[in-house]
Amino acid sequence: MRFLMTGATGFLGHHLWATLRDAGHEGVALARDPERAAKIVPGGRIFEWNGVVGLPPESAFTGVDVVFNLIGESVARRWNAERKRRFRDSRVLPTRALVERMSGLATRPGTMISIAGTGFYGDRGEEVLTETSTPGKGFLASLSQEWEIAAGEAEPLGVRTVVVRSGVILGRDGGVLPRILTPFRFGLGGRLGSGRQYFPWIHLADAVGILLHVADRTEIRGPLNGVAPEPVTNAELTAALGRSLNRPTALRVPEFALKAALGEMAEELLLASQRVSPIRALQTGYGFKFPLLGPAIADLCAPAS
Repeated sequence: MRFLMTGATGFLGHHLWATLRDAGHEGVALARDPERAAKIVPGGRIFEWNGVVGLPPESAFTGVDVVFNLIGESVARRWNAERKRRFRDSRVLPTRALVERMSGLATRPGTMISIAGTGFYGDRGEEVLTETSTPGKGFLASLSQEWEIAAGEAEPLGVRTVVVRSGVILGRDGGVLPRILTPFRFGLGGRLGSGRQYFPWIHLADAVGILLHVADRTEIRGPLNGVAPEPVTNAELTAALGRSLNRPTALRVPEFALKAALGEMAEELLLASQRVSPIRALQTGYGFKFPLLGPAIADLCAPAS
């Protein structure tokens, strides 16, 4: 298989790239800085494209079977109007450009897999959320809907299109977990707000595994929730981290303090509740390597071999 990837230098992207290359597949990356990208994702062809201006090079798509669209600026920082514009432009504009480029190709890739987020569902409390649930409210929900609509425009072109609504990816060498673990190691970990909000999560190995599963299973189209089967609350995550590190977790960060420090981002990322279920992944036969939080945290906090 020849695959094309945006976001290859990101946390998820470079792990997916390495897994595909180790399996003998041929990679093509679209990157803002090809020289930097060549060091992070070696062994493939790299084409320069910043994702916002113009269309990606037509020659990058030659012989491509699957497009993995993983591009997007991290939203894990305090939001303001300019940053929210950048969050949108780094997702929606590149996705539209990919589809526009594919629309003009004589031979198109058979599949496009576009990453998205569980922010699509908004703050939903105890409600169990599946791929058929309605979208929620808020900035992330609106952004996710626009992002998914942009990806869906590839389907009428004859390109099988899947949108993976990923939960928070937990890995030892990137993402949010290393930042979360720092205060816990000093005994300063604690729940956020009430701690009752559901936290959609997935181990890095399964985040990569689901993308490979979707690429292989040609019957899968449309949205698919990329989350672990075990629903956990923020309080349960806090307890699991404390047990794994053998540290106390009695502290609590009040809701008002989070909102004062981080504003809208705290409300939608840290305090929103999303009890998301991976129904389609399970129905299509994906076998989770880490379905339960306890073993996942133990694996990620264990000393590196």
